[in-house]
Amino acid sequence: MLMNLSFNKHGLIPVITQDYKTKEVLMLAYMNEEALKKTLETGYAHYWSRSRKKIWKKGETSGNTQKVIRIKYDCDADALLIEVDQKGVACHTGNYSCFYRMMYESDDAPISTSAFILEEIYNVVEKRIKELPEGSYTASLVKKGEDAIIRKIGEEAVEVILAFKNKNNNELIAESADLLYHLLVILAYKGVKLSEVWEELKKRRKTTQEKKPQGKLGKMEK
Repeated sequence: MLMNLSFNKHGLIPVITQDYKTKEVLMLAYMNEEALKKTLETGYAHYWSRSRKKIWKKGETSGNTQKVIRIKYDCDADALLIEVDQKGVACHTGNYSCFYRMMYESDDAPISTSAFILEEIYNVVEKRIKELPEGSYTASLVKKGEDAIIRKIGEEAVEVILAFKNKNNNELIAESADLLYHLLVILAYKGVKLSEVWEELKKRRKTTQEKKPQGKLGKMEK
């Protein structure tokens, strides 16, 4: 199978790595034949480091491994697309994807409505906390201290409850957005990555599936 691939003059082939669930592009790297063979043999992504001149397993030091779900190659057989189950973050900066910086975005670009909008906002919040720029609401809140941040969480939670009780879905949507935003502030303030929250939810989901009654759905799964 490897004979069908076209490696460049350095014996490398570019690899685009993608989250298999969300299809978000996580990183661009390179493999040589040996790295690809190790990937196929182990089921975990291995790459060729051009700077260190050696094969490395993704996450071998950080723990942020990539379990391979499927591997595709393009029409010219000179590039690979690997879909992975990413553990933790893919980027060494702590961001989920290496492609976290925006160079250009059209005015017509749709606003993300997936969970990735939380990742985007988290990255902005994290930057505001670090740089504390003038005119930033996040920065002004953080400057007031932990008690102020906690109070805002409490206030927004109450607003969500009131919107629910008032049966006003528009208010519920708006107040839920406020609550989520301030929750991101707390997480970033404490240095907790969203990926850690995702991992916890993933564990709980797995536990729920393992406890599911055999032969029929439980009441909560119907």
